[in-house]
Amino acid sequence: MYQRVVATLGLAWAVCNTSHAELLQLRILETTDLHMNLLSYDYYQDKPTDQYGLARAISLIKAARAETTNSLLFDNGDLLQGNPLGDVVARVSPLQKGQTHPAYKVMNPLGYDAANLGNHEFNYGLDFLRRSIAGASFPYVNANVLLADGKQDSTKPTHAFVPYVLLDRTFKDASGKEQKLRVGVIGFVPPQIMQWDKANLEGQVVTRDMVDMARLYVPEMRAKGAQLVVAIPHSGFEKGEVGAFAENAVSRLAEVPGVDAILFGHAHAEFPGKAFASYPKVDIERGTINGVPAVMPGRWGDHLGVIDLTLDNSSGQWKVVNSQASIRPIFDRAAKKSLAAEDPMVMQAIRAEHERTLEYVRNKVAVSDAPIYSYFAQVADDPSIQIVSNAQIAYVKRAMQGTDYEKYPVLSAAAPFKAGGRQGWNYYTDIPAGPLAIKHMADLYIYPNTLKAVLLTGAQVREWLEMSAGQFLRIDPQGPARQPLINDAFPSYNFDVIDGVQYEVDVTQSARYDSKGQLANPQAHRIRNLRFEGHPIDDKARFVVATNNYRAFGGGNFPALGADKVVLDAPDENRQALVEYLRMSDKLSASHSVNPSADGNWRIAPIEKVHPTFLSGSAGAQFLGKHPSIRLVQDNGDGSSLYELVD
Repeated sequence: MYQRVVATLGLAWAVCNTSHAELLQLRILETTDLHMNLLSYDYYQDKPTDQYGLARAISLIKAARAETTNSLLFDNGDLLQGNPLGDVVARVSPLQKGQTHPAYKVMNPLGYDAANLGNHEFNYGLDFLRRSIAGASFPYVNANVLLADGKQDSTKPTHAFVPYVLLDRTFKDASGKEQKLRVGVIGFVPPQIMQWDKANLEGQVVTRDMVDMARLYVPEMRAKGAQLVVAIPHSGFEKGEVGAFAENAVSRLAEVPGVDAILFGHAHAEFPGKAFASYPKVDIERGTINGVPAVMPGRWGDHLGVIDLTLDNSSGQWKVVNSQASIRPIFDRAAKKSLAAEDPMVMQAIRAEHERTLEYVRNKVAVSDAPIYSYFAQVADDPSIQIVSNAQIAYVKRAMQGTDYEKYPVLSAAAPFKAGGRQGWNYYTDIPAGPLAIKHMADLYIYPNTLKAVLLTGAQVREWLEMSAGQFLRIDPQGPARQPLINDAFPSYNFDVIDGVQYEVDVTQSARYDSKGQLANPQAHRIRNLRFEGHPIDDKARFVVATNNYRAFGGGNFPALGADKVVLDAPDENRQALVEYLRMSDKLSASHSVNPSADGNWRIAPIEKVHPTFLSGSAGAQFLGKHPSIRLVQDNGDGSSLYELVD
């Protein structure tokens, strides 16, 4: 009865406050995937940058607000984790109850209207998350994370967070008359957080499908008087068919009746943009998906998302009659110049945290005999992956001593996290020979993953590598002399290199698995000459493979991996294992230094008369002397260069 009364009053409030209006112009602004890049500062390179940072996006926010009478500002999530500043606040000098997280010291003065939770918000655990967002002066929403309190499967489950909010705002219409508008805001996170952060979440929360929860709550929001509904999914936009419990569900969310605008993210991509021109039901010019205005403004504050709505209530109810979505960059990539000044407020607000982070990242760990870089990590064995694998193997071997698993050989799976592409042509590990500091550890391993180990057969190790080899496009051995090699849609963090075995990748074969881990080409076998200790691998032999929590619990849809294969559930971060390994190696070495050089355990099999090509940072050319199988084709003048593999 109470809900019916509230709904009736809500509708009455809406009607009486929108009568006799004409047109209302409303601008919606979005930031997303800031990953603690509050300042325009690269903590890995320990220098300022003009290519990202909320401090510069603030200039765009202020300009966008100044251009219009009515506006709302939202954040999509993946805010609290992502760089050393986030780690310092969470782990080094942990945020205490009652303290304000530096993210909110910056965002509260900006007057955000609401925010959504991203998957990386859960990386530091629920207690830290709740302690952090308590300092936000704006509401947080999430509709698809429920408490695992025994009621999660009932008709009235307990939400872990507020599923949606109704914001009552007063705006001015085209004639200057004040109009009240009730705006409903609902948020979502990928259900896969239960895999990616299993250790932090299992037994405490459960997740539901994003679209199912939208279909449940959008009508309820409307019944309570919401005249405009804004959906904020921390989710990307996939081109193909999207099923239940999808990680990237935006295409289906755009089909939910009653949703007026979608602010999305997670994929670090840019919508509207040419990359989405061939997607179904997309109008790139207007920035709509299935007719719904939508925007995804990149990552790290490098763009601001803008949706301009025209609302009309001549029918007695406000309705969106026109829209235009766009993204505004803070940096002109073609002209290589900044488009937005850094707002001084940010440094004033978090100077103490910034200086504490600099002190932390400059702490010496060891000394390296050789440079460590990732420019060619996707096409050749690589020092940035090698050193991580060495550390993981050392950690797991120690942990397995005295256990039933001590008898099995230890392998290691690691991936290139910084590999340019959509993150920009400066986004590579590039550490000169010499002192290694904490900032370099965060550069080599950017995520706060925890170290895990799984027990697999030789056959399962092979299939792991087959899935990883999906990052390569098929090369036609009878085709042109130069053919592109890298599938840009394949995340580099899913390209696992497994150390401790030797192998070749035959890219003339089709990919054996699709991106969802389904067997796409059963007859295809890209991995060949897979050997252990110089002999063909025994498919029935068992191996302990060091990895991280994301991969061990199913992240990336790799075949055979899952909780049932985990034999070491370590609490330590992979990064910390790297620190300990380097300190010990530095101490034990006669020269008091470490050698990170790659051991060359894998390669792409040569193709007669064909040279596969790939893009990487132009700065990688300085290391070509260490890679006789890689040749520079041309410098593109935008920070990228085209390279090719030669026999």
